Amino acid sequence: MLAGELGPVPGSRRVTVAFTTAQAARHDGRRGGYRNEVLSLRVGRAVGSCAVEPGALPPGTAESCAGAEVATLLAHPLLPVRVAALDAHLLDVRPHIPAHGAEPVTIPAGSSLDRSRARARAVVDLVEVRPGGTVLVVGVVNSLLAELRSRGLGCLPCDLKGGTTEWGEPVATDALDEVGRCDAVLASGMTLGNGTFDPLRRSALEHGKPLVMFAQTGSAVLPRLLGAGVTAVCAEPYPFFWLDGGPGAVHRYRHRTDDGGTS
Repeated sequence: MLAGELGPVPGSRRVTVAFTTAQAARHDGRRGGYRNEVLSLRVGRAVGSCAVEPGALPPGTAESCAGAEVATLLAHPLLPVRVAALDAHLLDVRPHIPAHGAEPVTIPAGSSLDRSRARARAVVDLVEVRPGGTVLVVGVVNSLLAELRSRGLGCLPCDLKGGTTEWGEPVATDALDEVGRCDAVLASGMTLGNGTFDPLRRSALEHGKPLVMFAQTGSAVLPRLLGAGVTAVCAEPYPFFWLDGGPGAVHRYRHRTDDGGTS
C-alpha cells in the first residue's frame, strides 16, 4: 500500500473520527454470552476496525488517533491501531463493490440471533467442504458452529480464551496444532489484530488447507490477500450485524484462478 500498489498512498490523510465500541451479548435461547470491544477509525468515507480483547487498549488510545495522519498510525506501536488505520484507508480507496470483486449479501432485519444466523449462512457458503469433512473454526462463534453442523460438517473449535462451546465441547487454544486434522480453516479477522493471522496463513498453505476468513476486523485488508494463502473472505465493515436490527450487508470474495474457477 505504501508503494502505491493498492491505490493512492496515505500521504497526509488523517483520521477524522476515532472511537471504541464495547458490547455484551446474550442471544435469546442461548446459554452463554460474549463480549466485544472494537477500535474504529474513520478516514474519508470509510470506517476501519480492529477487534480487541475487552480492556486491552490503553486508556486514551482512540483520542490519540483522532487527527493523526494515517501514515503515522501505520507505524503505531499497537498492532490494533495499525490494522484499523490500514483497514480504513483501504476501505476508502477500494470499497466493497462488485468492481473490486465483492459479492454483496443482504443480512435481513431481525433479532440479534436471527441476524447472527443469517450472517453464519453467508459465511459458511464460502466453505467448500463435502459433508463428513471437518472445519477448524478459529474464533468461536456459536452460530457458525451450528451452521456448519447443519450441513453435515464436523467442527474443531479453537480460541485463545479456551473454554467450552454452547454445547459443552472443549475449545482448543492452539490453532496451529489443529490445522493438520481439518479439511478447511474458517478464521476470524480478529487474528489480524492479535498477531496470530500470519502463522495461521502459513500453516494453512503448508498443509494445503483452504483458509476462509470472516472479517469485521480488517474487512478491507483480507480481500487483498486472496491467493496469498486466503481462499475466500466474508467482509463485514462497521456497523456490524449486532449493532442494529435493520437490514445490512456483508460482502463475499473468492479467489479466482486463471481459468475463471475458484480455489
